[in-house]
Amino acid sequence: MVEKKLLSVLFGTLFLGTSILNGCSSKAVSSTNSSTGIIEVGISQLVEHPALDATRKGFLEGLSSKGFKDGEKIKVEYQNAQGDIPTTQTIANNFVSGKKDLILAIATPAAQAAYNSTKDIPILITAVTDPVKSGLVKSLDKPGTNVTGTSDALPMDKQFSLIKELIPNCKKVGILYNTSEANSEIQVSKAKDQASKTGLQLVTVGVTSSNDISQALTSLLPKIDVLYTPTDNLIASSMALISSKCIENKIPIIGSEKAHVDAGALATEGIDYYKLGFQTGIIAADVLSGKKPQDISVQTLKETKLVINEDTANKLNITIPNNLKSRAELVVGGGK
Repeated sequence: MVEKKLLSVLFGTLFLGTSILNGCSSKAVSSTNSSTGIIEVGISQLVEHPALDATRKGFLEGLSSKGFKDGEKIKVEYQNAQGDIPTTQTIANNFVSGKKDLILAIATPAAQAAYNSTKDIPILITAVTDPVKSGLVKSLDKPGTNVTGTSDALPMDKQFSLIKELIPNCKKVGILYNTSEANSEIQVSKAKDQASKTGLQLVTVGVTSSNDISQALTSLLPKIDVLYTPTDNLIASSMALISSKCIENKIPIIGSEKAHVDAGALATEGIDYYKLGFQTGIIAADVLSGKKPQDISVQTLKETKLVINEDTANKLNITIPNNLKSRAELVVGGGK
């Protein structure tokens, strides 16, 4: 009888211990490197260009501001796909097999690759235009998946208003975009709506690699009055070439973010990608502290900033209205 009681107590203890462990595994981050206690974070970035680099920097500083500093509480592994979408899948698979505790995916293709690889490891996304249409979350308010983070959804109405203010005689707006990026297709669709609302005609040309850009511009520029550059990663990486050819042909560019203007676009009314990344880092800290991604809303930045390139305006003989100049950040350089 005593032996039976002892066995009963033993099995009860084992059951309780197992229940506790199972309860722990339901947290957003369930494990760390067992030998060091360090949380392992993998960062997958589609390509290097100023906006995405600023986002990554902001993310790390956002995490650090909440006590998760690289080399102390966390260990960060950064991988860049160099613009090759299949490579984003390889990176994601490696992060999953390496049992990362959290993945940051920068740009839509990197985010989709990460989500294809795991439905368990928490994924933070940033610089993703439309997480719902990209199949990453069920809704922005309540993701319902292992994905959350931030979207760089554009204030496209402000950007098309800027076209009307700076180039009042504009009738045709061109868009050059990468047909391989889902986020770019989404932006082209939204641009068509904005063009219709503002009485402008949209002329679109798709490319698949940087090698196509020069020829595409040669075909496109004679047909348009203004070029609009979306937050397309291939286009962002080629802005030096694009702005140079546009200035040469006296075609102003309205960009979708500040880095485009720094590279020679005329102007933009866009978001700050460093701030977007910082906000993503704050959300990541919440996940690392135990919150579940599926319950954290995907956030956007409401604040925008007008940026104008004075050098480009002078080269194009465009006079900047005082009401715009007084509230703008003025930059110089870029283009030729």
